[in-house]
Amino acid sequence: MRLRSFFAALVCCSLACAPAFAAAELGKTAPEFTLTDPSGQAHSLSEYKGRTVVLEWTNPECPFVRKHYASGNMQGLQKTYTEKGVAWLTINSSAPGKQGNLPAEEWLRWIEENGVASTAVLLDPEGRVGRLYGAKTTPHLFVIAKDGNLVYQGAIDSVPGTDPAELAEAKNYVRAALDETLSETPVSEPSTRSYGCSVKY
Repeated sequence: MRLRSFFAALVCCSLACAPAFAAAELGKTAPEFTLTDPSGQAHSLSEYKGRTVVLEWTNPECPFVRKHYASGNMQGLQKTYTEKGVAWLTINSSAPGKQGNLPAEEWLRWIEENGVASTAVLLDPEGRVGRLYGAKTTPHLFVIAKDGNLVYQGAIDSVPGTDPAELAEAKNYVRAALDETLSETPVSEPSTRSYGCSVKY
């Protein structure tokens, strides 16, 4: 009996002492996090308080991601909206040994060679932030409004393919969500189904 009570108390203590992370939910405050970039500098979501923020999950080895970077589509969006004051955070949640988990020097080379124009590229090898936000694919994008609330999650656009020629006929959901958010109007399509490679947790 005493042994049973001891284990029950141990389980309760473990639960009570465990850190509580509230998962991301549309219309609610986006969860705080801190990640480092390939140079080892830490970046926290709270640093961008009062600004619109984009979270973009990426994997340089994913053909769906390559479609948007080889065409310049993703960098074009990054540049357009960072110039409007948006903080754009590109996140990789690939686990060690999995596709897309690159050494720091390869990340720096990828950023330079592709002209990546995001505010920061952040590494999440333990997948903690990816799971916190429910990131399922690369790409998978999230928009956080100035008040800190999550207002969009889902696909970058309406055509789930790997051919850059498809971009001409696609509706860009992220552009629409950002334009509406920056004009302080409700996002008309706050949630879409993301497409791409699975995040390699």
